[in-house]
Amino acid sequence: MEQPCYKCGQAVDEGVAFCPHCSAPQIRVVVAQPVAVPTQLAEITASPAGSVALSASQTVPVLAVPMEWSRAVRPCGMAALVASLLMAMGLNPFVAMLSVGFLAVLFFRQREAGVPVKALSGAGLGAIAGLLWFAISSALEAMAVIFLHKGPEIRAQLIAKIDQTAAQTSDPQVLAMFDRLKTPAGLELAILSGVLFALLAGIALGGLGGALAAAIFGRREKHGPS
Repeated sequence: MEQPCYKCGQAVDEGVAFCPHCSAPQIRVVVAQPVAVPTQLAEITASPAGSVALSASQTVPVLAVPMEWSRAVRPCGMAALVASLLMAMGLNPFVAMLSVGFLAVLFFRQREAGVPVKALSGAGLGAIAGLLWFAISSALEAMAVIFLHKGPEIRAQLIAKIDQTAAQTSDPQVLAMFDRLKTPAGLELAILSGVLFALLAGIALGGLGGALAAAIFGRREKHGPS
């Protein structure tokens, strides 16, 4: 079988060492080019068996791992129950809203001792506890109205507060507005507005209490025991 000479192009029999026309060598050795190994693959293969070396940009710090919020439901529920019972015993509602966030962080730290609680996470815990506090408090109020027949008493207290507020003004339009609030439809609107305000205030003040608790406990951990 013939093949062309790579130098002069004349036909040369296969296996001939030199071209009979131009004496060019016909046996060539092809040297394989080394394959470049990716840097990351080389680092992994160079690490000990069973371990993979990762760069700092490929790792996640422990403090950056998101909190598992499902584990926060129980301590937040306990804080909401305690704050609701304290309010039923006479604690100021706004103090109870702040306390529920503080207690949520305290109970969570006792339950999850190895999980750090930053201010933002504390605010989240407090907001969840504030929402649960609102649910429990509303349920207790509804039970009091149904089983203890406190509906007329609550209505009378609400009308008394409206009259007390109306006594501070002499504007006819404002007085007319207060008169409309004392009607059944107006009382329903006032009750719904109060419920919505309690919901928002419970979440906001609960979050504030949780953030304050996280900041206080975090500062103590940072400075350590004296």
